[in-house]
Amino acid sequence: MVLEYGEKETEYLKSKDKRLGEIIGRVGHITRQADDNLFSSVIHHIIGQQISTKAQATIWQRMKDSFGVVSPLSIADADINTLQSLGITFRKAGYIKDFSEKVVKGEFCLDAVEKMADQEAIKALSGLKGIGTWTAEMILLFCLKRPDILSYSDLAIQRGMRMVYRHKEIDKKLFEKYRKRLSPYCSVASLYFWAVAGGAVPEVKDPAQEANKNIYK
Repeated sequence: MVLEYGEKETEYLKSKDKRLGEIIGRVGHITRQADDNLFSSVIHHIIGQQISTKAQATIWQRMKDSFGVVSPLSIADADINTLQSLGITFRKAGYIKDFSEKVVKGEFCLDAVEKMADQEAIKALSGLKGIGTWTAEMILLFCLKRPDILSYSDLAIQRGMRMVYRHKEIDKKLFEKYRKRLSPYCSVASLYFWAVAGGAVPEVKDPAQEANKNIYK
């Protein structure tokens, strides 16, 4: 499953922001994978912290091979050693067990979170062990498919914004200025800031890096 968006979102962003509009025209449509299962999305994000995407995929495949169906009940019934044997660290295994047990016991309601407003859902998810604000925001974007997510905590987002808008730094006030301009389609804008930060438009450089180079000349 991919994150879906179309001309409605991109034309709106182009009309509101000329610089980002030029980037959208240069880069074209961006395809990003999404996961519509909230339980598996939380597990995925816990597993993926501080490891490569490839390692994350390998561990997830091992989980599917081991449990057949990766469900709250199957994970809650597993012991920490079993989870560790799949390549998950002791700490992450504890987070995953705790989350699964909360779902099984009804202490964390997946359906309720899906119906919450953005900030309420972020608060609920970041209350889980191993889930911070940034991770909660990514779950909202790539699982719950919320259309208006732009994460100040994401360093690549900040880099992309510096590059698009030619700032040496994006402080909170400046970030909020752009977030309000790009709302209610900040999630699509996020895709393009990530793309720029990753070098999708080679001639667009990071002013912060250019400033550092000048210091050491």
